[in-house]
Amino acid sequence: MRFEFSRSAEKELSKLNKGLGQRIYKKIVFLAKNPKLVKSTKLKGEDSFRIRIGDYRVVYIIEERTIVVIKIRHRRDVYKF
Repeated sequence: MRFEFSRSAEKELSKLNKGLGQRIYKKIVFLAKNPKLVKSTKLKGEDSFRIRIGDYRVVYIIEERTIVVIKIRHRRDVYKF
């Protein structure tokens, strides 16, 4: 499976410190290679999923054979509209 980032997710990833950014990126790569091994949660009322990396959440959708990362935010901010 492939993966790609939305523009906002790319910006959010680039703003994080290097160590945390690498940890999140590695988890996304692992998710793309092994989607059934990563514990993800489907968000209620949406077609998106989330994975947890420390205090951060990665929200993504699956389109055909591509994982599209929509948001990468701290847990206190991820669900705000």
